[in-house]
This record gives sequence, structure tokens and C-alpha cells, in this order.
Amino acid sequence: MTVSIRIEPLGSQHDRKAFSCGIDALDRYFREFATQDIKRRVSNCFVGIGQGGDVAGYYTFAATSLPLGDMPPEQAKKLPRYPLVPAGLIGRLAVASAYQGRRIGGALIMDAVLRAARADPAIFAIIVDAKDDRAAKFYEHLGFKRLSSRPGTLFVTVATAFQALEGR
Repeated sequence: MTVSIRIEPLGSQHDRKAFSCGIDALDRYFREFATQDIKRRVSNCFVGIGQGGDVAGYYTFAATSLPLGDMPPEQAKKLPRYPLVPAGLIGRLAVASAYQGRRIGGALIMDAVLRAARADPAIFAIIVDAKDDRAAKFYEHLGFKRLSSRPGTLFVTVATAFQALEGR
């Protein structure tokens, strides 16, 4: 079952204390540290708001780079020989327990792709660090590929993700 959500930047009007995804580290980050990271300009946090106004999920998004040598050779050969390519990092992604299994995670990822595609600075790829194999499989289902040098890190090019979005 798919649920409709509205995605917006985290603000003081959002109830962070009521959020629970079942993973203590992600819940605690959202309650205690997300606004500090925003204020420090370390990352931004975006929330998916359910029809009742509750937080259905969130993700953090920050600038990073991807070493060209970490990319699969077939991808790297298409790029200029810069040592790094610009990327966006989804540092944390969590869906509230009540909303799990309703495609909220995919909607949050696609929101990050759209933000990356609209960004004034160029962003070539979106990177995620999967916390476990289950998370890695979720990202692979969405078209992310593992980096050979860091198997827990996955990426998808913004162009590839945007084409997938247009095909839906």
C-alpha cells in the first residue's frame, strides 16, 4: 500500500519526539542531533509528512565527493579524469514504523534525486552507506550499485535515477 506524503525541510513545527523507526540510533539522531547539523551546515534534513501531520520518515542530505577510482570502470571511463566527482550523500534515512512497507523510503530517495538535479552546483551521483545487508538490498532495488572498493557504499548517478523517475 502506498501512502501520500509531503516532503519539506525539517522545522520546529515537526514533532521529532514522537518519531520511531525501530532503530535507536536513527531515532536518537532525529530527536537530538538533526537540528544541530542543520545549524552547523553539516547536512540538511528533509521530512516526509503524513496526512495527519506526523513525520512518516526523514533523510539527511549533504555535499560530498566520490573518488573516480572507486567507481566501476565502465562508469569511470565516461567521465573526465578528475580525481573526484561531485556527489550528494544521503547520510541517514529512516521511515517511521507505522509507515514501513508503504514506499516512503523510495519517495524520500526520489526527493533527494530531484533536489540534486535542481542544485546549482553539479551533482553527478547520490551516495549512501548501507548500515546492513537489508539496507543494501533496498538501495539496490532502487538502482544503486555497490562500489567495489567499499561494498557497504552504494551510488546511483543522478541522470540514471532521474530517468527512472521519468519512466514511472
